[in-house]
Amino acid sequence: MDAGQSPKQLKRFIALKGDAEFRKVRKGPAVRTPYFTLRKIPYKPRHGQKYDPRPVVGIITSKKAMGKAVERNRARRRIREALRLGQIPPCKAILMLNPEVLTADFETLKRALEVAFAK
Repeated sequence: MDAGQSPKQLKRFIALKGDAEFRKVRKGPAVRTPYFTLRKIPYKPRHGQKYDPRPVVGIITSKKAMGKAVERNRARRRIREALRLGQIPPCKAILMLNPEVLTADFETLKRALEVAFAK
């Protein structure tokens, strides 16, 4: 972080919202890892928004795969933190999490995210 920037000034990812956006991104190519499945498309601003390239990410944790809400929330928190700390290019993406995300080493998880987004 530069000396003149506060933490709120740093660009971070935005949450993907709305069924229509999820359906568009779901058509993108899939990148599978042991921790998650990533689907992404190039960044385009939402209708009426100015062009401000940053990652727009939707995180999906299913009850069937993860189980209890505590585990699903912990998985989401780990992925959000890895996204915040990693070098993620501007795109629209969906991350569908696998149970292995809970047991993975954090640095391994962060590296897997960066490699998957680079593909």
